[in-house]
Amino acid sequence: MAKTTARKAAFMISAVAEQYQLHPQTLRMYEREGLLTPSRSDGNTRLYTQEDLERLEVILKLTRELGVNLAGVEIILNMREKMGEMQKQIEHFVTSLNTEFTQRSRPVEREASQQTAVMPIIDIKRAKR
Repeated sequence: MAKTTARKAAFMISAVAEQYQLHPQTLRMYEREGLLTPSRSDGNTRLYTQEDLERLEVILKLTRELGVNLAGVEIILNMREKMGEMQKQIEHFVTSLNTEFTQRSRPVEREASQQTAVMPIIDIKRAKR
């Protein structure tokens, strides 16, 4: 059976530098600082995915518009990642809570409907005994 791999669009450093009006050395510096981690081609060329570009846009907004230095950018990016992980955990917890609440409330609903029924509800299985 042939192995299939999903390929993502990737951009070379020169295209990214031109698109964002950066010098390629700036992108290399972001990589050295651990702010960006582009993948590499077989020929060792840096390839930037859409996710890399989104992260780059955050970096540029922080540095250009807000005046944050690279150490601050690193802290902010790490905090964003941790907050994203926490958000996923909260969503999972709320989903679990809703499931548990739904499962536990069903017997109560049945009992309440039997108590308020106009005609008494007879359990056929028990009545046959």
